This record gives sequence, C-alpha cells and structure tokens, in this order.
Amino acid sequence: MIKRDYYEVLNVSRDASEGEIKRSYRRLAMEYHPDRNPGDKEAEERFKEAAEAYEVLMDPQKREIYNHYGHEGLQGAGFRGFSGFDDIFASFSDIFEEFFGFGTTRQSRSAPRPGADLRYDLNISFADAAFGKETEIEISRLETCSACGGSGCKENSRPGTCPTCRGRGQIIRAEGFFRISTTCPHCRGVGTIITNPCVNCAGSGQTRVKKKVAIKIPPGVDTGSRLRLRGEGESGERGGPPGDLYVVLHVEPHDFFERKGYDVYCHVPIPFTQAALGDKIEVPTLKGTKKVTIPEGIQSGEAIVLKGEGIPFLQGHGKGDQIIEVIVNTPVSLTGRQKEILREFAEIEAEKHAGFFKKIFRK
Repeated sequence: MIKRDYYEVLNVSRDASEGEIKRSYRRLAMEYHPDRNPGDKEAEERFKEAAEAYEVLMDPQKREIYNHYGHEGLQGAGFRGFSGFDDIFASFSDIFEEFFGFGTTRQSRSAPRPGADLRYDLNISFADAAFGKETEIEISRLETCSACGGSGCKENSRPGTCPTCRGRGQIIRAEGFFRISTTCPHCRGVGTIITNPCVNCAGSGQTRVKKKVAIKIPPGVDTGSRLRLRGEGESGERGGPPGDLYVVLHVEPHDFFERKGYDVYCHVPIPFTQAALGDKIEVPTLKGTKKVTIPEGIQSGEAIVLKGEGIPFLQGHGKGDQIIEVIVNTPVSLTGRQKEILREFAEIEAEKHAGFFKKIFRK
C-alpha cells in the first residue's frame, strides 16, 4: 500500500508550525476517532494515518529524516508506525486527554484501571413487572485476587524491571545521529514484568468467582428496562474502581392480559343474552376480580374502561387503565325449546326491520 505524504494527510504546509500541525491533527482525530465511527474501516484507517503523520511531523528528528528521505528514510531509521489503537492511545494520551478529556498514557498503563461493566438478562413474570419484586441473582465476575491483593506477584515478591526496555517502557533505536523510540513490546509500556507470578491468579491479579447479588425490581418495568447496580461489575486493576452490573429485564407474556404502554387489555366473552339485556359480571384485574356492569345492548368489540386498574407508572405516581374488550358469543348446540324461543324472537325482529324498510321505500 502506497503511503500518502504526511503533510497532505494533515493538510498543512511543509513549513507548518507545531501549533498548526497540532490543530490539524486534533480536527482529524476528533473526526475519525473510532468511538465516533464504530465499525467504519475507512475511518479507522484515516485515524491511524493521521496519528502516524502527527507522530513524525511533531518529532523534530523524525520530521528531518522524512523531509530529506521520505517514508523510506523513516523505515531505514527503524520507524514502523503504530501496530494498533493501543499504541496510538499510549503514545498520544496527553493529546487525547486535552482533546476529549481521557487518555492512556505510558504511565497510566501501570496506574489504576476501572473494572468492566457486566450484563445479566433476567426473565420475570407479568405480575412481577407490574408490582415489583425483590429477588437474588448469581453472577460470575472477576474480583481482585485475595492471595496477592491484585499485584499478580507471589507472596514476598515484587514486579521486576523489564529487561528489554530497562524500565523505561520504550525501546530506543539509534540510526546515525537520530534516536527513535517505540513502545516496548515485552512489557507494553509498563516498564515492569512479573517474574514470580501468584499461584492463585497466575499473575493476572484477578480471579473469577460466583457471587449472589440482591436486586429490587420496581413496579412498572417492561421488557428492555435496565437496572444499574453500581460497583457490582468486575473489579478494577491495580486498585481501580469496580465496574457496574446492568440487569436487563424480559417480561414473560400473560395468559389473559396484554400490556400496551401502561394500559392492560383483556378479552371477555359473554353470551348474547347478557349483551342484549345487560348484566353485572366478575372480571379478573391485576389485583383480583372486580364487578363490572355490562350495559344493555353492548356490541361485540366494544370496550369497557376500568380507570387506574393498569400498570403503575415507572416514573411518578398513578397507573394506567384496564381495557375490557367484550366478545359476544353466538350460542351453539341449542335445545328444541331454545330454538322455539329464538324463532319467536326472530319473527318479532323481522317485523321491526320490515317497518324500517317500509319507511325507506316510501321516501
């Protein structure tokens, strides 16, 4: 792959000052930062390209080599660019601290690091989502090794100086009058290595354990609701704070109720006689049964609303409603007497409808 001219990459002139180079790199780093362009391979390449150009043009020695001999001259002097994002962030952490408010300095590789967040998916019943519940879950997470206290070293031992970089965290290569430094591949910039690892954690400073965590599910949650338990994630490294635990809820469907927002819907079948004459019936609600008046002449598909009998509002006071959709059943397997009564009823209805049509045809 042919490399572009570093001055062209940063869009600066060949006599640009350090301030101009820094401002240009800041703009490009913000534009192509991987956190702002997840999964965008072209942005990743632009980000790496800009970092490499900045590394060279901000270093007087490397810039002089590049100005006289180009990319080949840098390669001959031992400069290989960056192997990945970790190297970029390690080398320019002071810049990213200034640009974005965060960074990974060479010194910070041995500084405290926060633990990772964890996710736990929990299935709960329809009723538990409506009324809330206190329960307990078991998670697997990394915790600070109890044997070495997180140091990774065997008892009564300490990390040793990295023999490759001699504790500097950087490898310095001399080419003629020039000296070029890169991150030490042995200790990855820390400057120390563990020569006598802890038997319990194999030198990692952490062990995986299972732990039971109590959680409180508030009333009104729904599928996709997240509960955040601070400090219940994995332990930090080198004394860093632990991460958080996110419990993602999945509500199981109910046999009778269906949730829409904070309202609950249900279908209640009634015989056509109750629909015609009206009645009072017992209907299930979230908190038991309740007497509901069926108005005379109700039609199939019409709804009866029970105010405040729905799901509690998750943020604030109040509840949704219960919507009862009435389904009028047509009778089957009629007895002879029932058929006789219905035929008589049908004759009366026919007379009523005949009078209706006579009025229509007179017009």
